[in-house]
Amino acid sequence: MRVSFKQWAQKGDPWVWLNAGAVAISLVMVIGLLGLIASKGLVHFWPHPVLEADYIADENSRTVIIGEVVETEEVPAEQLRTAGVDVAEGVESLRRDLFKIGNRDVSGFDFRWILERDLENKRYPETVMTMERYEWGNFYGYLKAVKEDGKEVAVNDLAWAELQQRLERAHSIREKIEEIEQGQIGGINRGIERLRLKEKALQLKNKATPQRLLAIQTERAEYDAEYEGLQGELTALYGEINRDSLIASTMDGTVIEMPLAKVVKAFRPNQMNLYEKIVFYVKQVGSFITEDPREANTEGGIFPAIFGTVLMVLLMSILVTPLGVVAAVYLREYARQGPITRILRIAVNNLAGVPSIVYGIFGLGFFIYFIGSGVDQALFPEALPSPTFGTPGLLWASITLALLTLPVVIVATEEGLSRIPRSIREGSLALGATKAETLWRVVIPMASPAMMTGVILAIARAAGEVAPLMLVGVVKLAPSLPLDGSYPYLHLDQKFMHLGFHIYDVGFQSPNVEAARPLVYATSLLLVVVIALLNLSAVSIRNRLREKYKALEM
Repeated sequence: MRVSFKQWAQKGDPWVWLNAGAVAISLVMVIGLLGLIASKGLVHFWPHPVLEADYIADENSRTVIIGEVVETEEVPAEQLRTAGVDVAEGVESLRRDLFKIGNRDVSGFDFRWILERDLENKRYPETVMTMERYEWGNFYGYLKAVKEDGKEVAVNDLAWAELQQRLERAHSIREKIEEIEQGQIGGINRGIERLRLKEKALQLKNKATPQRLLAIQTERAEYDAEYEGLQGELTALYGEINRDSLIASTMDGTVIEMPLAKVVKAFRPNQMNLYEKIVFYVKQVGSFITEDPREANTEGGIFPAIFGTVLMVLLMSILVTPLGVVAAVYLREYARQGPITRILRIAVNNLAGVPSIVYGIFGLGFFIYFIGSGVDQALFPEALPSPTFGTPGLLWASITLALLTLPVVIVATEEGLSRIPRSIREGSLALGATKAETLWRVVIPMASPAMMTGVILAIARAAGEVAPLMLVGVVKLAPSLPLDGSYPYLHLDQKFMHLGFHIYDVGFQSPNVEAARPLVYATSLLLVVVIALLNLSAVSIRNRLREKYKALEM
């Protein structure tokens, strides 16, 4: 039997196919976007081969260039002619390569565009060295010698093995230095600051008796003595770490001497086999996830940003969940359903559409300048005029985002409460339970999957927000974590780093755009992964709750 188009449309089949097509297109676009981000970001950590070639700028200029080819493009000949480049007639375009030549401390820049036609005698020498440094980015060149206390201990072929051994020694010494500076001396500084605030608090309360001041001075003297001892250890360690250095030559023949204390790692990518490259790649990705940033966030890792993002989202979830649930329970179970309640629901829905920057301005003005300043005057007068909570920090950022995502949790929870059959409430009341007991023991547990849905949506939005965080707590660089082993352990007043703001800073505020570009992609991929893991954790909890209370809904 032949069916007309009108009958086919009335059955709803076209809309089913349209929805299926839209979902398929959206899925392909999401996968494609993630694939693009991954391909642009993860390739940055692969040990790329280093090319050496003769660069002929003109007939009278011939130099050697060494570096990694990071990008290739075709440039229209007309564009090159406009820039003053000599291009033969009939040529439509020329290929040019972006070389990462490093050695920014020698040449002043570490990226350079070069036309492929100007390169001759391309080669990949096995002895060319790539060196990652704590400052000035990568170095490309040839290792000549290794020195100890100014005397050469290995040269030419023997220098490479010696360099690797002495780099391991330098890294172990650096770890000891960081442990003393950030751990022990950091603890001493916090202790001295605590004593200063304690002394000032006693003076403000007119309780600064000679006995109490003497006890503070005695404790301060102990800190000073401990500090002097640690300073002696640091002086000795710095002398040890600065003992060794290397001699290397650049592509233009310049010979430089560099302390090993400034070198992160040195490797020869042209000598590596596939297995060695894979091991190196895994280590690089691990370092990116676990290390602190360097060089205006264009080098090193992003662990503080990951930690700050996760901690802020967890605090936001802890704050927004009870507030959203209480508001939803009141609107659905206690409030008289009338014009005022309808206006409240409209207001809640409208709050979900307010631009996030407005919440940031509100958080800055109300939470920080009003509440935070009041808290400082009431609880931390000894620290004034330096603010404690009257300045952007982790607490205010979490509260601001909790306020931003509160409408989502309220709406999701209220929808979950509305789906619970009235008969369940009446059965509980008939068995002698009060309304509060019915809500606490029956209704709210059954609505918990809907609550978790609201939390999932809140996490997805909050983790990617940037604009309000720029005003209420996020900073460009904060390597000290807001959660550590020092009392009170969770430092709610401390500023922190965030993956979203890190992407903005590296992508739009970096002084070295070419070096920062792959890190933008890598950090974006990592942000997506973090949000996905947080959401999957919440989804897992929701599914367990749904299975637990499924029988009650039937």
